[in-house]
Amino acid sequence: MARRPGWAPERRDVVWIDCNPQAGREMRDVHPLLVLSPREFNARTGIVIGLPMTTAAYNATNPFAIRFEGPRGIVSYILAHQPKSFDWRAARQASPVAASLRECL
Repeated sequence: MARRPGWAPERRDVVWIDCNPQAGREMRDVHPLLVLSPREFNARTGIVIGLPMTTAAYNATNPFAIRFEGPRGIVSYILAHQPKSFDWRAARQASPVAASLRECL
């Protein structure tokens, strides 16, 4: 889903974030991110704060991973122990996943 002009992520949105470059055991590549910061902060600063999500099944036993089943029945895990901040305006950063996910959270 492409960004529309004037758009900024809102709290509870799920957006695609490119986690590269990464170091050590950090996530890499593109992942969904559950936005925690309010839209006003995101729009003014260009920074978004959130929790990354993954479909890696080994997180089922992770006490810090919150199981989430989206509208298509795909199981994901919200990684509560890995809060991240990103410049969402940068190239390849933050585009909405889907409006329907916001209703599930």
